[in-house]
Amino acid sequence: MSPIKQFENERTARIQSNGDNTAFQQMSMDWSQKAMSEMYMYNFSALGRPIIQFPQDMVAVQELIWQVKPDLIVETGIAHGGSLIQSAMMLAMLDICEAIENGETSMSVASSRKVLGVDIDIRQHNREAIENHPMSSRIEMIQGSSIDSDIVARVHEFSKAYKNIMVMLDSMHTHDHVLEELNAYANLTTIGNYCIVFDTFVEDLPEGFFSDRPWNKGDNPKTALHQWLKSNTNFEIDKSVDNKFLISVAPDGYLKRVS
Repeated sequence: MSPIKQFENERTARIQSNGDNTAFQQMSMDWSQKAMSEMYMYNFSALGRPIIQFPQDMVAVQELIWQVKPDLIVETGIAHGGSLIQSAMMLAMLDICEAIENGETSMSVASSRKVLGVDIDIRQHNREAIENHPMSSRIEMIQGSSIDSDIVARVHEFSKAYKNIMVMLDSMHTHDHVLEELNAYANLTTIGNYCIVFDTFVEDLPEGFFSDRPWNKGDNPKTALHQWLKSNTNFEIDKSVDNKFLISVAPDGYLKRVS
């Protein structure tokens, strides 16, 4: 067995073992709760733009983008734009690496892959910062509610030009809103690709943890996705992602389309 294959096998076994290590998982949840109360996830940036995520989820997303190589990423929820920028950066890297593999020497690669962001309120200072960013040529934005029928139609129309699509849902975190987003956008996900539902960990936090938000235990992205999965068996929760990263805002939220 090659050293590379041996390393990969050992890593796979370790990740599987993490899933059975209840003490380790509880430590991770305790830390995550404390980190959320301290607003820890507001500390990070992607190529200069704030991204409100745990670093583990930032790594998880870039690993999956490299693995499945989408040509379009649809994201609901823009905020400061850091997630759009990170996604665009990874798509740019995919294009550059493919160009090199094809024997092209120029680093000026056409923006064939795109990120489409949807948000009900794209604040002007954030829009300007995103549009002035070096990754802006790979980013399109639509302002409006992600569950408005006209917005859903625009996203689907835009998506027709692409063959390998990833979806990330990270806007309003109430059960009903996320359920509508899943019904609206999950079917855009290509077989073998991912629909990622963020902030599912609300369900694992104490009642009333978000006292100033409309979501709560029993009314959040995790409750929505578990209801949705009952009638959408073409998606499965990829537990290997949870078991690898342990600390995440999206436990059970990495949905892989299998058929």
